[in-house]
Amino acid sequence: MEPAEVAMDALLLTLGSLGVLAGVGWATSVRVVQQIERGVVFRLGRAQDDVRRPGLTFLVPVVDRMKRVNMQVVTMPVPAQDGITRDNVTVRVDAVVYFRVVDPMRAVIQVQDYVFAISQVAQTSLRSIIGKSELDDLLSNRERLNQGLEVMLDNPAASWGIEIDRVEIKDVALPETMKRSMSRQAEAERERRARIITADGEFQASQRLSEAAAAMESTPAALQLRLLQTMVEVAAEKNSTLVLPFPVEMLRYFEAVATGVPAAQRVDGVAHEHG
Repeated sequence: MEPAEVAMDALLLTLGSLGVLAGVGWATSVRVVQQIERGVVFRLGRAQDDVRRPGLTFLVPVVDRMKRVNMQVVTMPVPAQDGITRDNVTVRVDAVVYFRVVDPMRAVIQVQDYVFAISQVAQTSLRSIIGKSELDDLLSNRERLNQGLEVMLDNPAASWGIEIDRVEIKDVALPETMKRSMSRQAEAERERRARIITADGEFQASQRLSEAAAAMESTPAALQLRLLQTMVEVAAEKNSTLVLPFPVEMLRYFEAVATGVPAAQRVDGVAHEHG
């Protein structure tokens, strides 16, 4: 083999080796950043200022290292926390936190594990809210408590490049004894309202009856009409016995008509005979 051919073969082998190395280097340096991610690149341990956007990005082999950060809203349940309210009631409260990363650089550099950090701050804040609130607030005024929790979480999260979207208290678990006490309290409250309504109805009825009595006093015939109406209503019940009070004056009137002697004269005559 001639020296020229040997040199040509060596050159081709070298070029092929360089091509293989270039292909391997290109394959190891190319990264794909998803739409929901951002890439923070560390070059020899130092974070680069430019955050890699979604798409194809290139890294320096061996020198660069990229950490991906998810930019989606994270739904993180807060484990149930036991606590004592301000009015000395033992409760168990759990919540849920919605947050997302707004600054990938700070989320990677300022805190070691931002998800774990947010979880711990949420648990601590929830216990603090329980101790500062009364039981009625936990049961009926959760919107204000949710806002307070969000403020308590937002203070440290802002320095980590994280935005708290919302915080909500999910459930408040009470001891069985407290549930029974609240049930008795609600029952007593309903009974009190029923008695007040009944007393108010009786008071209004007494006022109406007083007005009706005044009207009948000025018109005696109205009392007789009311008596006749009552008789009609009672007579409709066939299984009842009707006892009708009959005025004595009316009996005397009927007797006077039958005998032709006025009742006043008959009474006087009877008085003279006994005298």
